[in-house]
Amino acid sequence: MGSPISGTSGSETIWWQSGTVYQVYPRSFQDTDGDGVGDLRGIAARLDYLAWLGVDAVWISPFYRSPMADFGYDVADYCAVDPLFGTLEDFDALIGEAHRRRLKVILDFVPNHSSIEHPWFAESRASRENPKRDWYIWRDPAPDGGPPNNWLSNFGGPAWTCDPATGQYYYHAFLPEQPDLNWRNPQVRAAMHDALRFWLARGVDGFRVDVIWHLIKDEGFRDNPHNPDFQSHQAGINRFQQVYSCDRPEVLEVIAGMRAVLREYGERVLIGEIYLPIERLVAYYGPGLTGADLPFNFQLIQTPWRADAVAALVAEYEAALPEGGWPNWVLGNHDQPRIAARVGERQARIAAMLLLTLRGTPTLYYGDEIGLGHVPVPPERAQDPWGRNEPGHGRDPERTPMQWEDAPNAGFSTGTPWLPLSDDADRRNVDEMRDDSRSILTLYRRLLSLRRDHPALSIGGWRGLDLPLDLAADIFAFERFAEAETLRILLNFSGRDGTVPLEDGGAWTILLSTRSGRAGDRVEGGLRLESDEGVILGPAGR
Repeated sequence: MGSPISGTSGSETIWWQSGTVYQVYPRSFQDTDGDGVGDLRGIAARLDYLAWLGVDAVWISPFYRSPMADFGYDVADYCAVDPLFGTLEDFDALIGEAHRRRLKVILDFVPNHSSIEHPWFAESRASRENPKRDWYIWRDPAPDGGPPNNWLSNFGGPAWTCDPATGQYYYHAFLPEQPDLNWRNPQVRAAMHDALRFWLARGVDGFRVDVIWHLIKDEGFRDNPHNPDFQSHQAGINRFQQVYSCDRPEVLEVIAGMRAVLREYGERVLIGEIYLPIERLVAYYGPGLTGADLPFNFQLIQTPWRADAVAALVAEYEAALPEGGWPNWVLGNHDQPRIAARVGERQARIAAMLLLTLRGTPTLYYGDEIGLGHVPVPPERAQDPWGRNEPGHGRDPERTPMQWEDAPNAGFSTGTPWLPLSDDADRRNVDEMRDDSRSILTLYRRLLSLRRDHPALSIGGWRGLDLPLDLAADIFAFERFAEAETLRILLNFSGRDGTVPLEDGGAWTILLSTRSGRAGDRVEGGLRLESDEGVILGPAGR
């Protein structure tokens, strides 16, 4: 008896349901002008690679005009390209080239906060009477003259900075250079909706919305309660439970407004960045699915890397999804340690098969497909402001340059890269791995090909399979199915071999293994999985 069945999609499948998303951190993908920082022309130059790999959409992290206090997540102009990355004409050329290759383009949108150098904030801080004063969040000091409440910055320290000229504090959930916008103000909403329309009119296919659960704060600005589970090694933000500074119920109305703007331009996707438990995460689909199309699901990043833990997580998430809500999975991004750094090189192959066989839309992070792991960054080359504020929490190692070939700087740049490359860049690069049948890059490409060829994987249903207790701790087993096709996925999370019974008596064929040399083998009765091995089984005779 397996886990409850999660249903298949209908015949009207939307592109973002059947497709896969590939995140590009533009500073680190490809540099074309020799300044050591990637740019839009560099992304355009590598579109053939993305098409070869087999992804369907490219999500590009911010390239808006910015003083780069947080590397583009501090926006000074929502409708301009920063010269570091190129020009608006470069963007138009990029989106045209992507669409010619049938690649969708998703942009990062950063609506929670702007840069302190945005003209809106310059007006807002000019005086208490300025018409744009209420575009940001200003509060009087506490009776002792200190911050208005106990809210903390996600990047360390207080979340309030005093402006001596006007005698009030402004709120910033992140850096002081990133003041939060006041989304309770209808003028702010209208201005940000117009920014969305600016890019939609240029042909973008959707947005990933940064920290979407932060957009509305408690109207009474109440203190956050202390976190009884806080541990000293955690980031300072965890000292309190953020029940009043984010995840407020009114945010769903804000998200519905954004979604309505996107629908003016046809079928576009709205993705929300949300680091919340499952029961809160799924609320962001909104009543009647009026919220985010894909509230980003980061649970795999935060769950212990054991078969039984992952199996329980998948079943819990599938059961929590609202009727019609489309699942999604993320295993890596620009804020989290690399997959290979978290689970090891062997298990990185299991992670690839897991991500690309679960039900829903998967998001890949650049470099994970070549098994890029932890790249040490010397203190003198550290860039991330969070790491400088709170040592040990820097995100530089997951933002190092993509490694393309055995050449100076791995083909990323003719200049000095803004962050270092891995020590094995001469071997761990696209050119060295793309023709190697045993490489993790080849595994990713084959997995993506199987998703395209088998509706069971791209849009089919899901059901977990029960295993004997001695196997369940090590091996996660589930099936994907659509119409007459059923595929079985077996993933060994351990360093031990194990034999999985195929109790239905039918014969299966190995479609793909994370180990080379087994594809095409016929199996009956049981399958012996090697340590750290995953397989996809199809009906015999395919």
